[in-house]
Amino acid sequence: MARPVSHHISFFFFFFFFFSSTVLCLIFPTLCWADSSPCLQQRQTPPFIFGDSLSDPGNNNYINNTSQYRANSSPYGITFFKYPTGRFSDGRLVSDFITEFAELPLIPPYLQPGYHRYTDGANFASGGAGILVETNQGSVVCLKTQLEHFKNVEGKLRRKLGDAEARELVSRAVYLMNIGSNDYIFPLALNSSIIKLYPQKYVRMVIGNLTSVIKEMYEKGGRKFWVPNLAPFGCVPGLRVSNNSCLEEANALAKLHNQELPKMLQKLETQLKGFKYSTSDFYGFLIDMINFPSRHGLKEGKMACIGVGPFRGGRSYGACKDPSEYVFFDSVHPTETVNQKFASIVWNGNRNQTWPHNLKELVETI
Repeated sequence: MARPVSHHISFFFFFFFFFSSTVLCLIFPTLCWADSSPCLQQRQTPPFIFGDSLSDPGNNNYINNTSQYRANSSPYGITFFKYPTGRFSDGRLVSDFITEFAELPLIPPYLQPGYHRYTDGANFASGGAGILVETNQGSVVCLKTQLEHFKNVEGKLRRKLGDAEARELVSRAVYLMNIGSNDYIFPLALNSSIIKLYPQKYVRMVIGNLTSVIKEMYEKGGRKFWVPNLAPFGCVPGLRVSNNSCLEEANALAKLHNQELPKMLQKLETQLKGFKYSTSDFYGFLIDMINFPSRHGLKEGKMACIGVGPFRGGRSYGACKDPSEYVFFDSVHPTETVNQKFASIVWNGNRNQTWPHNLKELVETI
């Protein structure tokens, strides 16, 4: 007759399973279960991502809009995914690389049916979105609506984890907010008199709306924010079509925005207890890439990989032979190569590139 298993042996197996699970969480944080409290305590900082097409992993695939606001057809995605995911690039985006640096899995679109692993973060970004509700209204998910989606996620986390654990996760998270260019491109395309007559007043309105959203995120528990400055969008191939050089009217607006942004972030740091931020010089980074691509191992800085017309600034679906040689994949958006280079600067760049902290410091030590 078999001997009964002793309580000591039972305890050994329980202890071994629990200890092994905890070690796995420490070494391989992405293997942790979404509802496991020990893993949550050890898992690295989850990102909550807000923005426009520079960060959209495919949210626009799930809203009622036109192909102008989607990247769900070839040749988008050809480099890394080998199929179009909805990302406006040949491969991964800056936010994807940051997620990888944080040793977390790629975060799918928030609007993708079936995804609920919000303890790893969430991506609310929408191609064409702006800080202002009016920017491309009806075709995109504006920042204010992205905020409402985050509030919904925060509520689900509280119900799943309990108030205390959800609060800890939300305050530990980092909030990536790469948005703003469309708020200037949209009225310029409409030849708006307001932005031409009162550019500084318009910029202050955009910054004011961004400030309000950040404060609401703070009230929900957010403490760590990354908000880069705007790219020189007057130099993208799509705006070079009508001018053999950069559209300086557009770049002037980007510069005004970029002057006001750090002032706003510094002010919030003094007003809001525990508020920490990182900002990065996307403008300086990209303008150097455009003007001196060979310095960065690239061959073409002004012409897009795909497109038709001057500088390939018109939309088309044929692709160049090697996107990694280009700064721009299409008329507006950088290639995966450029995204990776900028993400590396954001993650562990020096104080001349990203400040007052790089994102690695913000995530790991603050």
